[in-house]
Amino acid sequence: MPILKSQGLLTVLTMVLTFGLPSCSSVEEKKNEVSVDGGAVGFPIHQAVAEEFQKVKPEAQVSVASSGTGGGISKFCNGDIDVVGASRAIKDEEIETCKKKDIKVVELPIALDGIAVIANRQNKFAKCLTIEELNKIWNSKSANKANTWNQINPKFPSQPLKLYAPASDTGTFDYFTQAVTGKAKDSRTDYTPSHNQNVLVQGVIGDAGALGYVGISYYLANQDKLNLVAVQSPKGECKTPVPLDNVVKNIYLPLSRPLFIYVSKKSLDSEPAVKEFVEFYIENSWKWVDQVGYVALPDEAYPKVKQKLASEETGSKFKDAKPGQPIAELL
Repeated sequence: MPILKSQGLLTVLTMVLTFGLPSCSSVEEKKNEVSVDGGAVGFPIHQAVAEEFQKVKPEAQVSVASSGTGGGISKFCNGDIDVVGASRAIKDEEIETCKKKDIKVVELPIALDGIAVIANRQNKFAKCLTIEELNKIWNSKSANKANTWNQINPKFPSQPLKLYAPASDTGTFDYFTQAVTGKAKDSRTDYTPSHNQNVLVQGVIGDAGALGYVGISYYLANQDKLNLVAVQSPKGECKTPVPLDNVVKNIYLPLSRPLFIYVSKKSLDSEPAVKEFVEFYIENSWKWVDQVGYVALPDEAYPKVKQKLASEETGSKFKDAKPGQPIAELL
């Protein structure tokens, strides 16, 4: 009998140890987890940084997802993720939503992007569009009315106009609509939307009368299959986001924009893995920005961004910025 009791006790101890170890392990794993979500534009940068970070810190577990800027900020303000990538500045109402969860946002510009206006390769006439023409194409009053190219410009052929653009909860949609129509969300809805900008690119490639807009990296990956449409600047010059220097020097207006990551001050103060990842991101991301199809910040911007992170300055300096406003003015 004593032997049986000993065996029973040994069995119980074995079970405790067996089921106890994963619990301790999961606590350690949790400490090393960092979750990133947000816009499709900027996603390749987050992915590249995460991969490089895990090389120098193998125990780190960084998950990177893309559910759109609006969707990512919603998750961030709900406390579901640590870092959100955004292709537009956070809005006042989003900051207020975050505050309700005791989340104070630290805003960190990480790169620049030029929104590329793209047309089908067969399009030989829409080489340069004015903001007025883009407004005529995209504003909400044009829905089910401006359906052929000659309705935009009588010099264009009477060819059906088919539109492809990011979904209405994306940062690219928000920024483009504000820049072109002068009013947030003032966009027609009778277009083909997608959160996946590769889908938009394929739509334009396959439709002779198509026009769309995407982040510059999506154009660069398919430039041999698309026409890049120039946009007339406020000075009356037709400019494109290529060469990328046009974005850096703020020549491609008003469709040049900063990209961001947002992190909560509380996470920086209480979660070492999150702070370490974000510090690594700001220190090193410029090395991979160009490789994944975006534009590095001006040299003078990086020390200012590092200072913002070091001081954990909260709030947004960009939420009221005008489309195309130079980033240096706001930092």
